[in-house]
Amino acid sequence: MTILPTEAPTATTAPAVVSSKKKPRLVGTTSWYVVALFICAVMVVPLLWMITIGLKSRTAVFDIPPKLLPHEFHWSNFVKGPEVIHFPRLFLNSMVITSLSVLGGVMTAMMAGYALARLRFPGRKVWFYLFVGSMLLPGVVGLIPLFQLYKSIGWYDTWLPLIVPAFLGGNPLFIFLARQYFMAIPYSIDEAAKIDGAGHFRIFTQVMLPLTRPAWLTMAILAFQASWNDFLNPLVYLYSSGKWPLSVGMASFISPFAGKTPDWSFYMATNLLYMLPPLIIFFAAQRYFIQGLGALGSTNQK
Repeated sequence: MTILPTEAPTATTAPAVVSSKKKPRLVGTTSWYVVALFICAVMVVPLLWMITIGLKSRTAVFDIPPKLLPHEFHWSNFVKGPEVIHFPRLFLNSMVITSLSVLGGVMTAMMAGYALARLRFPGRKVWFYLFVGSMLLPGVVGLIPLFQLYKSIGWYDTWLPLIVPAFLGGNPLFIFLARQYFMAIPYSIDEAAKIDGAGHFRIFTQVMLPLTRPAWLTMAILAFQASWNDFLNPLVYLYSSGKWPLSVGMASFISPFAGKTPDWSFYMATNLLYMLPPLIIFFAAQRYFIQGLGALGSTNQK
């Protein structure tokens, strides 16, 4: 009597079951890649169009149908465009204002965050809630009273309204980020430093700042981008065109100050140069930027 094997059907159906499980995963992964590629295209196409316009002649900009690649590459637009708005002078103005704003904003935020996270004093939580609550107020709410204040003390048409508030802890978001990052550092590090005779200033400068490098580099990137692209405050507080930053100077291409029809090829070429500093800083420090944002998820005191 012959006995037929009973395990053969299970062996043949097992690969089919495994393959059926892999198909939904493959479809899901492919869908995510398609969505990611679409989002990247939406972000990249305007940049490519800016580059195309910056390399075209003034008349070729209005060709119908529009052409992605110009027949002739006008590299001189990157020289003639900045000359229209005196780019070197405005670039220097922006660098001075932005550098000082970044220094003041990051330094005061880290100091306030250290005090709220590591020092024990009455009303510590109240101050923290006030800082967090102030983030709910839009900056434009205080624009008129601040303008009256700065004008009354002689700061109108100077860079002081754009720089000094940063040294007074003017960004509550940075204080919140610094406090959350300091809360994730064990107190045993402070105690070990105090045993060695270190005070709060030495602990902050020599122990905490190196440990929180991703945090304050993240703040520096965000502060640089915010100050570099700030248009409203320089427009309100600065009257003299010689004191304008690039954000206001770029608007003169398409405003009555230019006194003529905008030259879009010059504008796009100059705008690409205007975008370079934030892009360079971000790509140079993107590793610390990702670490700084990712570390906010672990804020339990150890």
